[in-house]
Amino acid sequence: MKKISVLKKIVIVLTLAYLPFTASAWGVLGHRIVGEVADQYLQAKARFAIKQILGTESMAMAANWADFIKSDTSYNYLSNWHYVNLPADLSKTDVYSFLANQPGANIYNKTNEMIAVLKNAKSTATQKKLALRMLIHLVGDLHQPMHTARKEDLGGNRVTVTWFGEKSNLHRVWDESLIDFQQLSYTEYTKAINHATTQQVINWQKTSLQDCVFESYEICNKIYATGIKNDDKLSYKYNFDWIGTVNEQLLKGGVRLAKILNDIYK
Repeated sequence: MKKISVLKKIVIVLTLAYLPFTASAWGVLGHRIVGEVADQYLQAKARFAIKQILGTESMAMAANWADFIKSDTSYNYLSNWHYVNLPADLSKTDVYSFLANQPGANIYNKTNEMIAVLKNAKSTATQKKLALRMLIHLVGDLHQPMHTARKEDLGGNRVTVTWFGEKSNLHRVWDESLIDFQQLSYTEYTKAINHATTQQVINWQKTSLQDCVFESYEICNKIYATGIKNDDKLSYKYNFDWIGTVNEQLLKGGVRLAKILNDIYK
């Protein structure tokens, strides 16, 4: 029996080793923060419409549906929706052109598509629920810089590092580790960062989806420009250098998501 158990473990390890890397954007906590921030900037009409679609499910909880559903293989078609791989050193014009000439499934195209589904009076209740859950999630994804990263390293998944001595990768550090290190619940985290000025909210909500992609892409370029490489040891200094950027992106994501929803249901 012990031999069989050992063999099973070996098979599982080998199987996991050959599974493709997946991009999950902000982790559970990050997405809930974006959803919770957005909820605080909703107008009455949007709040009512969202309640009609989600029922008792909050924006914060709905934000995680797109990751949780990955356990259901019938939703595998959603996997490419979470990111767009952009080559290095593109100008703003180059990024806009790249996005305009990528007809397949990516985060930019699918975010626009979900907005269109929610605006369409002919969309069914089922279509609207999926579209709203995905929109909440994808706008969060748009603000995670590693979701506009390089194809060759799978958005930082192949950049192996350690986080406080534990094996990790660059993508996971930005998805989860920096946020989790603050040791706050999503409601506590939201209270801690939700101090945008009126002018900041106005400016952020003027930003187009293309601009959101380019903004994340610029941050991504800065991350790579630090010279980060395999086996780098990340800890307190990395947190100190980047947590401000993480917090601003989470806040921007929520503020902008609210604007998108307010515009849909105005």
